[in-house]
Amino acid sequence: MKKWKTILPVVLSLAIAASGSLFLYRYIKEKTAPPQVIKVQSNAVPIAVAAVDLAWGTKLTAGMMKTAPFFQESLPEGFSTDIAALKDRVLIVPLKRGEPIVEHRLAPLDIKTGGVSAILTPGKRAIAVKGDKVIGISGFINPGNRVDVLVTMKDPRSKIDKTKTVLGNVLVLATGTQFVKNEKGEPAPVDVYTLEVTPDEGEKLALAASEGKLQFALRNLIDSEKVLTQGATVAKTLASLTAKPKPVKRGGPVKVTVEVIRGSTTQRTRVKY
Repeated sequence: MKKWKTILPVVLSLAIAASGSLFLYRYIKEKTAPPQVIKVQSNAVPIAVAAVDLAWGTKLTAGMMKTAPFFQESLPEGFSTDIAALKDRVLIVPLKRGEPIVEHRLAPLDIKTGGVSAILTPGKRAIAVKGDKVIGISGFINPGNRVDVLVTMKDPRSKIDKTKTVLGNVLVLATGTQFVKNEKGEPAPVDVYTLEVTPDEGEKLALAASEGKLQFALRNLIDSEKVLTQGATVAKTLASLTAKPKPVKRGGPVKVTVEVIRGSTTQRTRVKY
């Protein structure tokens, strides 16, 4: 009996320790177990996207396109799943790599030739003018930008040089470099800018380019306000930068008193003027 009184506390202690250890083990296991992964099945559709950055006017080839999965809930309007069907279509807007190739970004099916002619607005014309890094604002003018065209030329009426904005909010279709012969007969690079204009604007631009010196002014893409200017001459520019003289404040009329002597010295009168 004494033996059991000695062993029983030890057995109870071991049982309590084992139960506590088991409970602690289960608690720690539940807290450190990785969260249960819930798989959600969603139907993804592989659609055609640009495999590389593409400029507008590009004629699509198979190497320029690839497919990427899009959720059905986020499919863009006019998407295509068939890359072969998009071959030889012409882009009318630039695309970044990974952007969907959709119908409203493509020229009509009957247009199979890429380049500037594919992106011209009906009724408009493309005309190219020569420039340099100054006229192109050091490379900041790119296709898709809009510019105002200024010309400096001699006014036939006053025979003085005048700078005037001749075209406003003109779309830049393309920029590039051509090699022409300089005065020494050597090939030299010349920047060329292709602009979209109406036939009437094209005549003005051709005249301005041949008779004067052109300059572009870059516009904000959302700024379409038409601005009419008076033009600038050297005299008008200097006058606008010269301070006007302040008017001189003059006092009232000066009063003069004259003493008049008649006959003898005793007859004197004073006259105020």
